[in-house]
Amino acid sequence: MSNEKQVDSGRRGLLVATCAAGGVAGLATAGAFVSTFQPSERAKAAGAPVEVDISDLAPGEMKTVEWRGKPVWILKRSPAMVAELPKLDPLLADPKSQRNPDDLTPPYARNEHRSIKPDVLVAVGICSHLGCSPTARFQAGPQPSLPDDWAGGFLCPCHGSTFDLAGRVFKNKPAPDNLQVPRHMYVGDTKLVIGKDEKGEA
Repeated sequence: MSNEKQVDSGRRGLLVATCAAGGVAGLATAGAFVSTFQPSERAKAAGAPVEVDISDLAPGEMKTVEWRGKPVWILKRSPAMVAELPKLDPLLADPKSQRNPDDLTPPYARNEHRSIKPDVLVAVGICSHLGCSPTARFQAGPQPSLPDDWAGGFLCPCHGSTFDLAGRVFKNKPAPDNLQVPRHMYVGDTKLVIGKDEKGEA
């Protein structure tokens, strides 16, 4: 009987030790899953407004920043670029952005230049057709894949959609809408906040 009790107590000790080890392992595994499900700093930042300094942009230059995982173009248009915009209206599918919902063109960008300031375009660099990223073709004049009277703008290489320097799509192109103008506002002469406007709307 004493031998059986010793065996039982030995088994009991082994069982307790095994359970304890298993519990620690289980907690460690659970901890790993919990940390995996927590959003990363990058994921948090992806949905937050982005502040951009544009003081280094010269006329005719563009910079790209990331907002919500999308490329956002900031183009500093020259006076000649701005002056060219009204001349293109007859060639565009939606020159005044009237058919775009507010999430594509906020009310304060429903103008000839589709921007708060005439010389600064802020647009999401994703084609409204199938989500390709157009390329900048700022140089005017004849060139491959573009009309001879090209005034400068953007070309989507996937299916040939073209956009002017205000992100407005030309007629008879696969892209159904103008490029998106994200909510944005100025917090100084040369600082932009993308993803939020003065009404606090994102």
